[in-house]
Amino acid sequence: QAAKSSRTVVITGVPDGLLHDDVMADILMIHFQMSKNNGGDVEEVTYPTRKKGVAYITFEDQEVVESVLKKDEHRLEDKRLSRYYPLKVTRYCENVSAFIIHLLVLLL
Repeated sequence: QAAKSSRTVVITGVPDGLLHDDVMADILMIHFQMSKNNGGDVEEVTYPTRKKGVAYITFEDQEVVESVLKKDEHRLEDKRLSRYYPLKVTRYCENVSAFIIHLLVLLL
């Protein structure tokens, strides 16, 4: 099995404060398991996180990460939400975020 970080995506644009966190985590899990969203088996949903409106989704297989990233637009829809919310899905890579944080520290 591939390393957890390579099987994880970062989700931004998660609507904040509308529903209980565990309900939102369920909605995210369902979204990313659906084949129409290029999804697959979800191992873990990390929500809420320290960043507002951000979630981490870890899949069982790395291939699912690739297919989820290929989908042009992810719309979070559920009967418990009054409208759909566009989500941005990016690759999770600790190295990149650490590098960016390092750069910001140097610039400040």
